[in-house]
Amino acid sequence: MTSPISSNWFYYTTMASLAQASSAAGQSKDSANPLNEAGNDTSMFMMLLSSMMQGGEMDPSMMAAMNPAGNSDNSQMMAQLNNAYKPISVSLPAATPLTAAETAVQPAVPNLKTDLSFKPIQFIKLENTLDGKLSGTSAHFINAGKKYDLDPNFLSAIAIHETGNGSSRAVNEKNNVAGMMGRNGLRSYDSLEESIFDMARNLRQNYLNKGITTVSAVGAKYAPVGAGNDPTGLNNHWVTGVNRQLNKLT
Repeated sequence: MTSPISSNWFYYTTMASLAQASSAAGQSKDSANPLNEAGNDTSMFMMLLSSMMQGGEMDPSMMAAMNPAGNSDNSQMMAQLNNAYKPISVSLPAATPLTAAETAVQPAVPNLKTDLSFKPIQFIKLENTLDGKLSGTSAHFINAGKKYDLDPNFLSAIAIHETGNGSSRAVNEKNNVAGMMGRNGLRSYDSLEESIFDMARNLRQNYLNKGITTVSAVGAKYAPVGAGNDPTGLNNHWVTGVNRQLNKLT
């Protein structure tokens, strides 16, 4: 670091002191000189000194007031003071280096991602796989996956398994792609997009956020074997069926 300091600072300060001493001497030798005139001379000198310290130049009228006719000493002093302010650079001590503890890199936050978290997928492959009522819904699975941080292929695999790839009555009559239940049985949706986003919301809030992060663990809660609403035992094949579809898409 550097700091600008006037190279003539000590000189200016000395001159100010001499001016004050000169005024006091003049008062003792010449009783006719009023005290207020000596004070005014000193004040004017200090004003000039302040101006020079800030890089300015003396006003001609002020120089004339400080330099009575015939006073060669004052003329020489005024000429010296009228030099422009020229700062110099002074090197300061370097800052104290940081300790090892202060510079140590903090450990990264552990990666909390799971195998079912969002990841890029093969759009064309998914688009060509979806069939029946699910045709053309690839973008909805991707957008729902982004919003809820879920693998779009995982969402698609559930929908394909639950609807027989777009052929079930639930998806064709109620736009229900995931077997979501309501108070009166299967829920009805206004659109396939609404159903897809509701499935993703349910999986994020009630499964992954609660530590259920694998297909088998999701299946144990999503489609429990022996459930009362599964009289034909289809839940026995849920995990196997979803994994099969997921493997086809990846």
